[in-house]
Amino acid sequence: MLPLMTEVYGNASSIHQFGQAARQKLDAARKQVAELLNAEPQEIVFTSGGTEADNLAIFGVARGGHVVTTAFEHPAVLAAAAQLDHTLVPVDGRGMIDPGDVRAALRPNTKVISVMQANNEVGTIQPIEEIVHIALEAGIAVHSDGVQAAGKIPVSVRDLGVTLYSISGHKIGAPKGVGALYVRKGTALKPMMYGGRHERERRAGTENVAGAVALGRAAEWIAENGDDENRRQGVLRDRLEHSILERIPDTRVNGAGALRVANTTNIRFDGIDSDALLIALDLRGFAVSSGAACSSGAPEPSHVLLAMGLSRLEARSSIRFSLGRSNTVEQVDALVEALVDSVTHLRKLAPSYA
Repeated sequence: MLPLMTEVYGNASSIHQFGQAARQKLDAARKQVAELLNAEPQEIVFTSGGTEADNLAIFGVARGGHVVTTAFEHPAVLAAAAQLDHTLVPVDGRGMIDPGDVRAALRPNTKVISVMQANNEVGTIQPIEEIVHIALEAGIAVHSDGVQAAGKIPVSVRDLGVTLYSISGHKIGAPKGVGALYVRKGTALKPMMYGGRHERERRAGTENVAGAVALGRAAEWIAENGDDENRRQGVLRDRLEHSILERIPDTRVNGAGALRVANTTNIRFDGIDSDALLIALDLRGFAVSSGAACSSGAPEPSHVLLAMGLSRLEARSSIRFSLGRSNTVEQVDALVEALVDSVTHLRKLAPSYA
């Protein structure tokens, strides 16, 4: 990013040499992101992140029509769908969508189906190809929030068959504040913001060239190293889960038995309030969460876990652990030790557990 902030600071829409130097960097980044998703560069729209990409996909296609989405989507999708006529499809206890429920929710005026490829709290991977097949029969667009999937599993928008696909920079090693939306060639997309003719008139506003270049570099790194890194994180995730279940009684993996991304696990600790455990682990140097960061501070339990059929008490006893490139076996083992001590201590203070 640094050279783009100091040496190549031109506006990518300007025709002078400084602008054209920035344009070349932006075009190269667009190509890198497209290659990660198996798309064409002209099908990539740079955005400010996953939330804007999700909103642009839904409002860009579904205004004036009906939206079908699921009960455990990211708030960026749920809040956008709530502004329109919409139907929420349920999920089962493993955190999986039944494509038949999607089919049953369709109406004559349904314009888009939006289903995340991998859930951000439990990591379950949804049957997007089956949902696309249903949509094709009805002539309906399909949007998938791929923020938690891209970089964690191989993604080909061509093979998936989706119309629109969202990614976010900070989930794959780029900075916060940049993302992208894949828009399949030929898709009529109404902009959300109006102004200049940037991004092929799909997203007005001077492009964040430095952020886009960083996103492109992150995409390139994943293309070269992603498979090996995801296998490594999967080993760490399994080690973490097995150690917790073996050493701490009355624990459950939310989403167990379903296909999941390698870096995410969501575990329930009966008799524990997740906020108390989160604070205890934070004091020991471990950063975990009780849900999506976008929902932090909310007094309500995770809507994802409630949609999966957990009680409010069970949902409030669950913690999400996310692994990344910097995590090691030693850190995972230290986390397990911290969990054993913290859970034992907190359960002694919880009369309801006894």
